[in-house]
Amino acid sequence: MFSKILVPFDGSSGAEDAIRKAVELAGLTGGEIVLLTVYRHHSMLEASFSMVRPADPGNMDEIMRKHAQEVAEHGKAVARDAGAEKVRAFIKSGPPARTIVAWSKEKDVDLIVLGSRGLGSVEGYLLGSVSHKVTGLAQCPVLVV
Repeated sequence: MFSKILVPFDGSSGAEDAIRKAVELAGLTGGEIVLLTVYRHHSMLEASFSMVRPADPGNMDEIMRKHAQEVAEHGKAVARDAGAEKVRAFIKSGPPARTIVAWSKEKDVDLIVLGSRGLGSVEGYLLGSVSHKVTGLAQCPVLVV
């Protein structure tokens, strides 16, 4: 039924809970866990508004990509500790919700399991969240943990 389960992973405790739930489901169906860590492209325009000006900021996209790789590796460790037999991790750059949905279509994912952001109803309504956007855009089932 669910042969490929996508878990968007940002390193939060909610995302770790989503991994554990996905591992549980994969154990029932024999499915594979696929983790996706999405990072945003660093905009020099946004950085220009910052009050902090480091002498050598380095390549921010490279720094963010490296951090995303570390987060993805942590997610794999969480999945393995939870008993996952088949787990792979990937990183992508882009707007989180749209990147998750596009990637799920491209990789023919059967289920997306993601953590809830935990905003209150008013804040969630006004600001939206990745989980809310993914549930509205995804073409496969989505489980919000």
